[in-house]
Amino acid sequence: MADTIYDLVVIGGGPAGYSCAIRASQYGLKTALIETSDKLGGTCLHVGCVPTKALLFSAEVFDHANDGAKYGIDGIDKGTVNWGQVLTRKQGIIDKHVGGLNYLMKKNKITVIRGYGRLTGPAKDGVHTVDVDNAGKKELVKGKKLILASGSDARMIPGYKASDKILTNIEILSMKDLPKSIVCIGSGAVGVEFASIMKSFHAEVTIIEMLDRVVPAEDAEISKEFLRQYKKKGIDVHVSAKVDKIEETKTGVKVHFTKSDGTGEIKEADKVLVAVGRAPRTYDVGIDKTKIKLDRGFIHTNEWMETEEPGIYAIGDIVAGLPQLAHSGSMCGAVAAARIAGKYAKPVTRYRVPGATYSEPQVGSVGMTEAVAKEKGYDVKVGKFPLAGNSKATILDAHDGFVKVVADAKYGEILGVHIIGPFATELIAEAVVAMDAEMTVEEMMTVIHAHPTLSESLLDGFSAVYGMALNA
Repeated sequence: MADTIYDLVVIGGGPAGYSCAIRASQYGLKTALIETSDKLGGTCLHVGCVPTKALLFSAEVFDHANDGAKYGIDGIDKGTVNWGQVLTRKQGIIDKHVGGLNYLMKKNKITVIRGYGRLTGPAKDGVHTVDVDNAGKKELVKGKKLILASGSDARMIPGYKASDKILTNIEILSMKDLPKSIVCIGSGAVGVEFASIMKSFHAEVTIIEMLDRVVPAEDAEISKEFLRQYKKKGIDVHVSAKVDKIEETKTGVKVHFTKSDGTGEIKEADKVLVAVGRAPRTYDVGIDKTKIKLDRGFIHTNEWMETEEPGIYAIGDIVAGLPQLAHSGSMCGAVAAARIAGKYAKPVTRYRVPGATYSEPQVGSVGMTEAVAKEKGYDVKVGKFPLAGNSKATILDAHDGFVKVVADAKYGEILGVHIIGPFATELIAEAVVAMDAEMTVEEMMTVIHAHPTLSESLLDGFSAVYGMALNA
């Protein structure tokens, strides 16, 4: 294998890396994929997106069962949570897709190399070399182009380590028992999704957020509605609050924090989840042997994902300026593969990457918030349609929430779409397509939607920009 020179070598087998390798192979490139673990899929498949959503679905089913009598189904509201079976189902989903990835590697004739890959420096005679260490067994892998897709790690509050009481996204997915109470530090997607799961499973849930609103990356009106609904569910939420200390006790934890009014409070719970973001995994991968300069651990690339070192690309969570989302990394991988293969490619645009939060309520968003659009100098016109006017939302007994469209007043350009409510993470795709195709608000007002559907709320949302929603 040492004498083989690949067209492309990808370091990292998460969504960005394996998507890139598959697309490169489809373009006819001889491709190798280096992965340090014994299973492909990365954080997303094993301890991130996929298992979390599996738990969220179990929580949703439990919620519906508890409300069975309301829907005319008697006798199913006395159920209890079988946490062991929830975890078994979660693991079954993971295993199924690991098997699927192994199949795709074989189908696309991708060479999978197990071990920890490190860059060794610039190319020599047009060939790059990766030093791969597999439990002490070393080999050199050669490629004409390299792509670094090493992923990210959960950030921990300085001075603390993960344990059976202080959890990150990894530990919370393998708890032996459900906690009766939990404190979630951080209200991004990870924090609010696990808060949603645990509340559905009847835990006492507290959220502590340092910034002045929950889901702070979202439009301010989304944050306001999200907070209202979480408080309605009985979740104790503190914004503009600072965690001072986490104290492990014999029975759980004590979280010391300062509230927005400056007073201190101590919250006791069985567990604490630290969900304060993710750090790029760019340490100990040989960056120092290249021309690549790190910015707070992130790598800057051009629009084609090329780094400062010729022939070396970066994709996924390690790239500066792009969201740390699996679908963003996957598309960046496809762009890089196309660029290397000399095929048509369209660069990833930051404001075309959808955000999706799978809590209850769900949030889906793409483009600029109203505040960002105004900061950028647009004459903004906003349309807002409440889901209370949507028949399907009423049928689903989920009519809280709304669709908000942020548009340019002069030309009707769609600048951003923000949805909070049922299936928001699915509905947002229509807005992404509309923006990517550069459709105007007026054009979207002519698109026929089936009735009754949640998607009709987008038709009304776009129409509301001109005060012409039919159902509000």
